[in-house]
Amino acid sequence: MQFYFAPLEGIGGHIFRNVYAGQFGGIDKYFAPFIAAGPEVHYHKREIRDVLPENNCAKPLIPQILTNHSSAFLATADVLEGYGYEEINLNLGCPSRTVVSKGKGAGFLAHPDELDRFLEVIFNRTNLKISVKTRIGMDSKEELAHLMEIFNRYPVHELIIHPRIQKDYYNNTPDWEKFSEALAVSRHSVCYNGDIFTAEDYMRFTESFPGIDKIMIGRGILANPALIRELRGEELPDKAFLRKYHDALLEEYQRTFSGDKNVLFKMKELWCYMIYIFDNHQKYAKKIRKAQKMPAYLEAVDKLFGEQEVDWHSGFRWEK
Repeated sequence: MQFYFAPLEGIGGHIFRNVYAGQFGGIDKYFAPFIAAGPEVHYHKREIRDVLPENNCAKPLIPQILTNHSSAFLATADVLEGYGYEEINLNLGCPSRTVVSKGKGAGFLAHPDELDRFLEVIFNRTNLKISVKTRIGMDSKEELAHLMEIFNRYPVHELIIHPRIQKDYYNNTPDWEKFSEALAVSRHSVCYNGDIFTAEDYMRFTESFPGIDKIMIGRGILANPALIRELRGEELPDKAFLRKYHDALLEEYQRTFSGDKNVLFKMKELWCYMIYIFDNHQKYAKKIRKAQKMPAYLEAVDKLFGEQEVDWHSGFRWEK
């Protein structure tokens, strides 16, 4: 099985990827968070900084583009090709209201004729490999059949399917029946994405889809950074190793960002996921969330590591 690291906006930038790769590894492809390419083709500095080759030791890295303008896609692809990239990923999966309202991400799926014309242009005008990360529809799962007809017309390098519709966001459960329907008709190599949080999730999926040899995981890795090791049947690390990983990430954020506020924002974002592999984590999570200064944050983290044990088999979950 090949394991891909999902393009996680915000938390999944090059600092996190580099530290994760150095401490845990085991990823076959890393996907960068999307570069938003509009008709004016202006980029945020952080988007370009995130994909600069000199900033990335977690490889191979696949940049992702979010746009519904073919000219903007091609211009951005040219920039990325200049950096040495050979594959670009098209984002047709982002469910954010801000993105969708502009007809981008999963919102592009609501306009299949425009999507068809867009794909025709970009595949005819670049020699780069283009993979696609998609949901199965905007408003209805029944949109999937037509979308698969469209994707099948083009030489998509890889089709990464997250079997939810846009309106699901990350609620409900991925629809494996619809994924099976897509798999049955796809002319392309297919990768699965969606709610693989534990070894049990992985086993259920592989038993249901023995022909799939690529899985993309995002939140599952944030919650349990040793998940890929477990799925590969490797020895799991101890709690001290997890603390080393935490400290390495904290150090890199402190090196990059100024002030406790910015650093703590990044670390708290990670703890929204990673807290779940600790026993009896609730009161510690509250203290971490409330910490406004580094000494208070470190005190809360020290107590968590000192007083609770790690359950590497626990997966991410939403708590009310």
